[in-house]
Amino acid sequence: MVNGKVAQLGQKIDPCKDNIAVLGKAVPKHVPEKLTLVMHKPKGVICSNSDEYHQGKTVFDLLPRRYQHKRLFCVGRLDKDTEGLLLLTNDGDLANKIMHPSSGIVKRYQVTLNKPLDPKKIPLFIKGVKDEGEHLCAKEVIPATMGVDKEKRMVMHLVQGRKREIRRLCECLGYFVKKLKRVQIGQFAMKSLGPGETRELTERELKLIVSRETSKGTNRSKR
Repeated sequence: MVNGKVAQLGQKIDPCKDNIAVLGKAVPKHVPEKLTLVMHKPKGVICSNSDEYHQGKTVFDLLPRRYQHKRLFCVGRLDKDTEGLLLLTNDGDLANKIMHPSSGIVKRYQVTLNKPLDPKKIPLFIKGVKDEGEHLCAKEVIPATMGVDKEKRMVMHLVQGRKREIRRLCECLGYFVKKLKRVQIGQFAMKSLGPGETRELTERELKLIVSRETSKGTNRSKR
């Protein structure tokens, strides 16, 4: 029986939510322990459980052995040429909350362009453009004020997460992205993790991730 009704051959169930009984005896629900990891994804690695087409390394190949058997998935993918903060989890509700635009959770990226950023174009990044039937836009664009090639660098804030959104948005406005790195989600900023390194998140860090409040100074002081 599935939720009080006779099961059908081939019927799919959710072992965490559906009530299952066999010969009148309830089968305990299988609720896996929730696990969320943070990884510093290196450039050249793919966010996929398998890479049979690209014949390259995936982020799951980089996981320590103790996590290899866990059924994890990426919370918002980074393309092959993008590096930085990546979350892997088995918590579907958490993933949906982080990625859905209605949650208002900001993702922050360090962007290096192929040429100096024209300040007059910043409002166009925020207004957005139409590309392949999708509206691409940034929530905020902060030009760099110090460091090498500062005129070509900026921090971009996104709320939505369309495929290759920053690269496509920049290309539509006449730029090419030379380097792209995600450094923060919500109020959680990636620190002390080298490329390819992974660790578990604490409850406090998870609360920082799902916070809608903007982090004052985290990226502005380092741009």
